[in-house]
Amino acid sequence: MSQLPAEDEVELQSLLKQLLRSISNQISGAPSTECAEEILLHLEETDKNFHNYEFVKYLRQYVENSLGTVVGEETKKLTGGEEQHAIGSGHDTLIHAVTRRTRDSAQYQQMMQTLKNTMIVVVESLINKFEEDQLRKEEVDRERQHSQSTSQYTDNCSDSDSSFNQSYAFIRQEQLQVLAEKLDSSKPKEVRREALQALCCAPPSDVLSCESWSSLRRNLCAALAEPDLHEDVLQFFAKSFSSSPLNVTREIYTSLAKSVESSFLSHKLSFPSGSAAVDIDRPEISRLLKQIRLMNDFQKEVTNFWIRHPEKYMEEVIESTFSLFSLHHEHGSTASEKTLEPVHLLALLDIKATWFNKWMHGYYSRTVVLRLLERKYKSLIVAAVQQCIHYNESCERFARENTDSPPGLQKSPGSAQRSVYSGKELEYVLFVHSVCVLGKLIIYTNGRKLFPVTMRKQKDPVSLTDLVIILINIMYRHPKPLHTNTSHTDSLSPSSLVMEVLWMLCDRTDCAAECLYQTPVIETLLAPVKALLSGQQVNLTSPAATLTLVADVLAHIANTDRGLALFLYEENLVGVHSERTVAAHVILRFTLKLLDEELLSQTQSESSRTLCGAFIFVCRQMYNTCEGLQVLRPYGLHKSIAAAWKKVSSLSERVPTPVPGATTSSSSQEMTNMLVWEETLLDSLLNFAATPKGLLLLQQTGALNECISYMFSRFTKKLQVSRCEKFGYGVMVTQVAATAPGVVALHSSGFVRALVVELWSALECGGDDDIRVVRPRPTPMDPIDRSCLKSLLSLVNLLSSSQSLWELLCRQPLANKTEYTLREMPTSVPDLIDRLIAVNSEAKIHSLFHYEQSHTFGLRLLSVLCCSLDSLLLLESQYHICSMLLQSQRENAADPDTNDGLIIIDSVSVERNHVLVRISVVGGPCERRLPSRVLQEGQHPYPWPMFSCYPLPGVYILDPPEIHHNSQDCEMRTFLASSTEVKNEESWLESCRRQYCRSMMSKPNTLTGKVLADLLETVVAHLSNSTAECFFSPARYKAEEKNVKNVLSSVEQLGIDTCVRYGCYLKLLKEDAGNDLMLLMKHIKIFLSSQRVKASSVLITQQDDYPGHDWLTSTIFLIMAGNMDQSLRLLLNLSCLLTSAFIWPARIHASVHFPQAVAESGIPPVYWCTAHYVEMLLKAEVPLVHSAFRMSGFTPSQMCLHWLTQCFWNYLDWTEICHYICTCVVMGPDYQIYLCVAIFKHLQPDILQRTQSQELQVFLKEEPIRGFRFSSYLEFMLGLERSYRTVVLTDMESIRNPAD
Repeated sequence: MSQLPAEDEVELQSLLKQLLRSISNQISGAPSTECAEEILLHLEETDKNFHNYEFVKYLRQYVENSLGTVVGEETKKLTGGEEQHAIGSGHDTLIHAVTRRTRDSAQYQQMMQTLKNTMIVVVESLINKFEEDQLRKEEVDRERQHSQSTSQYTDNCSDSDSSFNQSYAFIRQEQLQVLAEKLDSSKPKEVRREALQALCCAPPSDVLSCESWSSLRRNLCAALAEPDLHEDVLQFFAKSFSSSPLNVTREIYTSLAKSVESSFLSHKLSFPSGSAAVDIDRPEISRLLKQIRLMNDFQKEVTNFWIRHPEKYMEEVIESTFSLFSLHHEHGSTASEKTLEPVHLLALLDIKATWFNKWMHGYYSRTVVLRLLERKYKSLIVAAVQQCIHYNESCERFARENTDSPPGLQKSPGSAQRSVYSGKELEYVLFVHSVCVLGKLIIYTNGRKLFPVTMRKQKDPVSLTDLVIILINIMYRHPKPLHTNTSHTDSLSPSSLVMEVLWMLCDRTDCAAECLYQTPVIETLLAPVKALLSGQQVNLTSPAATLTLVADVLAHIANTDRGLALFLYEENLVGVHSERTVAAHVILRFTLKLLDEELLSQTQSESSRTLCGAFIFVCRQMYNTCEGLQVLRPYGLHKSIAAAWKKVSSLSERVPTPVPGATTSSSSQEMTNMLVWEETLLDSLLNFAATPKGLLLLQQTGALNECISYMFSRFTKKLQVSRCEKFGYGVMVTQVAATAPGVVALHSSGFVRALVVELWSALECGGDDDIRVVRPRPTPMDPIDRSCLKSLLSLVNLLSSSQSLWELLCRQPLANKTEYTLREMPTSVPDLIDRLIAVNSEAKIHSLFHYEQSHTFGLRLLSVLCCSLDSLLLLESQYHICSMLLQSQRENAADPDTNDGLIIIDSVSVERNHVLVRISVVGGPCERRLPSRVLQEGQHPYPWPMFSCYPLPGVYILDPPEIHHNSQDCEMRTFLASSTEVKNEESWLESCRRQYCRSMMSKPNTLTGKVLADLLETVVAHLSNSTAECFFSPARYKAEEKNVKNVLSSVEQLGIDTCVRYGCYLKLLKEDAGNDLMLLMKHIKIFLSSQRVKASSVLITQQDDYPGHDWLTSTIFLIMAGNMDQSLRLLLNLSCLLTSAFIWPARIHASVHFPQAVAESGIPPVYWCTAHYVEMLLKAEVPLVHSAFRMSGFTPSQMCLHWLTQCFWNYLDWTEICHYICTCVVMGPDYQIYLCVAIFKHLQPDILQRTQSQELQVFLKEEPIRGFRFSSYLEFMLGLERSYRTVVLTDMESIRNPAD
């Protein structure tokens, strides 16, 4: 037999050993011999160092020496002569041919035979040498083991790395058979120990797959019970767990569980009572503890892979676990002698029940766990509940006896490890484990179905509600942690455990409904609160700390819709005076009492403030919603919080400044505490701004500016609004920005400046951290690029209200500099308009890095701003926007010197054309046509005609709607004609309303023109003549020509021109109707000026007359077909009706009918009343739309204010505008609210779609309300009236004192 020389064999042996050492990690990780072979076969593919191994280099050289001559000869043959043509000219084909011929050669066969024979000798030599080394090592280990004393208990019995700490070897079946025989219990202990040690050195995969495994497993389990052998058995089990599949390890686990169970049954370890304790270093307990520790490690790891195996394997593991831990019920001892149970040791090892949490996490295992608990092991749940009851009773006993050592963990400071546990501590550990198991169980539906559970010594079963009440009572009576400086002890305190469970329940709607939203639970939570309110003593260890925890739970409940409704509307509590009341009233009265410092003494000031802040936070979850504020407003909580803030603010100013060298610890701590308390109160006040009416209440406290400054400081730090708030400050900023005082506060806080700078950074500087750069990176040419979208939406939110724009722009000229430096940045809204919108000079063009993109962005912003007619009139009157845009179009023509030159089509001219049409044409969706911003494919990419001077091309103006002035089949006309003389005003009004509804739903097209004018005039006359219907004092004004001496502002004049243009288009007015409308406006201006308070406000919108145009007056003028006298008479009569306060913003502006502070607030009732109730009804009736607004950072109140201020001009067609005015007059002012809700319901599909694309604000601003017909939604509005009129109309009637 041929083989290599001896010196080559020695070298090969050394090189092979070196190779095996290099790849030992890869081979040792193989679960079987086959896998190891597979790794070696594919080593070249998986190991990047393959060709660097000396063994591989030797083989390569040997192959080259043996076959080099053959390869060369075959290559010559194939590349020359006839054979070249036969094989083709391809390089790959040549290589394959040479390889095939070489493998078929005699030299190749000789080389392989020689190499094979040599390697057999080398491998056998290596194996023999390994066995010798192994026997020598075992001998050394035995000697060392005999020389050592008994080791202390350690945690490394389940170390999964131990299986890789030995040399890697394969073991034959015959050897395993011998080891199995040696492990038989009849063999001497030394023989069994040697066999175990040999078994631990073998690969677990070989052992577990051998034919003798069943007998091996029996013998291993028997060895577990023997003190001298169990360590080696556990070591082998640990290695098997870490490297074997579940189908094998489940057998080991179940055997281990049965072994532990039999050990507990045979030993019957007594449970310590009285002063006795359990020492876990006792051999029998230490042995069991190690076994359960190994089981627990497997329980926590098995979830990572058992889904890859059949369910029956997982079920065996779970059932063997439950069988072990239910041992105490199947084999319970007498009451006088309690035994130590497996679950006690498991709780010591895994006190927070991590194993159960992991088993319940995945649906795959959770279904099996819950099925087994329901069918066979419900006793485990009973035991956990019993443990909670037992601990609750022990807490009550402790409270009565006032003993020194409450039940709980008592860990002395500085002790690193415990070995002795008292009976009380074991019971507490089991209580913690039980609470964690139950808490995880009841968050799932099928887990809750396991309740109620029947207890052995209780007559009534324990329900979910009972369990929650038990946990809350434990929280009430919990002792303070003995060493609060250890966070671990705190996390295991009863209050922490209970709070974790309650938080989990609060976060899940179904869980909270079944477990928390129950009358007994709320009663239990509020029991100490009611007791303190009635002056009784409460049996609490630490009242302030416990009540703070209660407040935290209440806040989580109030943060959900169902919990909020429970607090606000369900009268399920017995009040202080035995009356039925809602939880909100109890919570609010307690909060007010805390604010008045009537409960806790001055010595507990810090804890008192913490408690007070916690209950204010509960109230905050209610008053930051419209429905919650509605319930809490009568209590005047905002006044109490504001008073507390002013008090602490004044105290903090009086704290002395620390002097150098003096002791400053107490004063600095006092100052810190005061600042924290002051910020808590400011934060609480700020959250009133989450609703329109709440913003008015906040403004009335005088703390608006401070609150906005505080909000801006948090906003810049990107801090969360609160721990219960899912969104940021976006909605609150938008709500504040809708009002004049709000936007002024935002401006003074620096918010507006930061917003403008952020926009400039994104638009011109590419969003770099250093915004003052000379060459910013280019941005895509898109009007609303993703990098600028957020800034655009923030600006739209900020400038949505025309009053806000007036405050920021009125009397503010544009800079129009002759030169702008590249580092010069805009810092205000006028600066932004000057640089991005009014780009009318070469200096401005050259100052922009991206002129086309930036100017297009500015025009897009202008388009959104001009959707508000009052904003458009202000911009036109101050900056002459129209003429500037027309001039820019002329300059963009191919031949600028002539008016006939074609305008060049680019992104700027297309956007400019769109804005010009939008601001020049008035009308609803069927009355005007706006050009597209998108170019089309084909020969004419932009089919819309551009223009650079008036008049507009006719394509943008649609045919006016046909208005029937004298419809013959109009039932309303017949009704009005037949009721000229009426004796009973009330019955006539009811008949009129019924007839109006019938006509509106059957023939809405007949309610137009003169019929509508007559109806409006008649109804207003009847209402104004009725004492019951006159809300304001009747108008005393004589319209005499000589009294009209006032001059209309440029804004009002522009508004008149717009109205006349629209009226002429509708064929309601003649060309000369402007003089009559101007006269009407002057009369109304004189009349309304006598109805206003004398201005002392710093707000620009409050210093002069109504800011903007009176769109209601113009609408009435058009309805009356330009009849000035009829219009004036109707408006004067209307001014005494409640409806005028809501549909006529100019009439109620700074009105004398309000308290001075409210009149000067600059917040109109259409915002703090109408818009407030629109948001409230939207949440109840159209919740998807309400959620969409919350997600977008926009508010329904802003759109309502926008629509209603300009009487839906440009949003509804003329007929629908008339129906809006008439319905609010005939049916009542609350129909203004119902109409807005109906419109949002109509727009729901579009709103949801636009929210997804993050363009909701722009869509609602720019797009008309297409397809909306008043008659189609009248039935819906009638339903809203039946449900909400009592609340809504009552509140509308209280507008004279809105802050009370």
